[in-house]
Amino acid sequence: MEINDLTPAEEQVWRAFPLGESVDFRTAEDEDVSLGADWVPERTVRAEVLRALLLNGPQEAGEIASLSLAGARITGMLDLQYATIDHPVRLRYCHFDEVPRFYACRLRELNLGDSVLPGLTAHAMRVDGVLRMTRSRFHGVVRLAGAKIAGSLFMEGAEIIAPDAEEPVLQLNQAAVGDDLRATGLRTRGQIRLSGATVAGTVNLNTAHLSHPGDSAIDAEVLVVEGNILLRHALVEGWVGLRGARIAGRLDLSYSTLSNPGSSVLLASSSTMGELWLRESPPMEGGLVLSRAQIDVLLLDPRALPDQVFLTSFAYTSLIPHEPADRRLAMLERDGDGYVPHAYEQLAAAYRRIGDDAAARHVQLAKQRRLRGTRPWYGRIWGYVQDATVGYGFRPLRACAWLLSLLAIGSLVYGLHHPHALKASEAPHFNPVFYTLDLLLPVISFGQEEAFAPDGWYQYLAYALIITGWILATTVVTGVTRSVSRQ
Repeated sequence: MEINDLTPAEEQVWRAFPLGESVDFRTAEDEDVSLGADWVPERTVRAEVLRALLLNGPQEAGEIASLSLAGARITGMLDLQYATIDHPVRLRYCHFDEVPRFYACRLRELNLGDSVLPGLTAHAMRVDGVLRMTRSRFHGVVRLAGAKIAGSLFMEGAEIIAPDAEEPVLQLNQAAVGDDLRATGLRTRGQIRLSGATVAGTVNLNTAHLSHPGDSAIDAEVLVVEGNILLRHALVEGWVGLRGARIAGRLDLSYSTLSNPGSSVLLASSSTMGELWLRESPPMEGGLVLSRAQIDVLLLDPRALPDQVFLTSFAYTSLIPHEPADRRLAMLERDGDGYVPHAYEQLAAAYRRIGDDAAARHVQLAKQRRLRGTRPWYGRIWGYVQDATVGYGFRPLRACAWLLSLLAIGSLVYGLHHPHALKASEAPHFNPVFYTLDLLLPVISFGQEEAFAPDGWYQYLAYALIITGWILATTVVTGVTRSVSRQ
């Protein structure tokens, strides 16, 4: 392309390129870039001119060439697929008439900040520096699948709205980001796909508004993040998929609203995380799936829990903040998989690790009561007996109370109405306390039971004391055995 073929605006860009100078056509810093289709020809630049500059533009000795353009309307398709561009490309506050194509190209740096674009095609693109799309507005699909970005990906305040798209509106599947993915305040309508992506830093989606009701707002299956995923003060309409994801730091959903009524809202099954934070948030609308997930620290506010959770084989080390056991048990009672013994063992172990043995015993007792409901009627009856007498061994003082009460009753009754001696000449002196103890304790004998026999309903009382004694002894032994096993 000869320089004589250029318009005045294009000639200005052409002459600035070898010197690395910026060209800014804006008339005001706050002008609306979405109105760029009506901008005058004096600030219009053809995409083929930019392509010619980047591929074979003039060079100036001792200068670093770069394309730095702001406030321009770019007509035609900027087609750089498979190209290798050694110059920084900064196209800020620009209005693109057609979707630029960067498929499989290699760039030193790309900045599309504050621009308005009908979409972006950049599959398998490689950027040696950073990719900036801060406050950019896209009216179509942003395709970055398989892209490799050595630095950070900046999308703060960006907006991607593609109402007619039948594919994810932001495609970052299999992409690799060498530093952070910064997208605070991001607004999307449609799915964000991060499946198989890797981020060496942190994924920051604080204050984002991600909308795809009834479907996937974020699909990040087997995502790998070496830092944190921050989704604080965000609004998510649709489900968040983190199945098989590995997050070295924390997944922070504090102060956020997650909504997907009628289905699951957070799917993190088989994932691995350093920490999961759920606090100071309204209750999730939809199910919470943590089956087979492994988390070191679970920071969970019970008020943020949805009505249904799935906790099969869910493992965690620490549970904070410290809450009474009853508040934590509500989570286990909402398990959509029904009775999950492992979930109770995990909660009890978390309490024992911080030295709260009373809370751990309370959880174990709740586990036995939940188990009781799964058994046939005869098993439930025996369960009620163990619960009432010694609390399945977790309330051993109850047995003492029962024994003392029965001892008092038997001593009083038989103290007022002595049973007759079987052999008066050989019988020892009658003692109502030790006689009652003989009836209650099946192993120990004080010689009273064999020497005296009550009559009438006093005999039935003796039978009742014997049966009750056996039941209490059995449940006490069961409780002691369980206590020893726990130790």
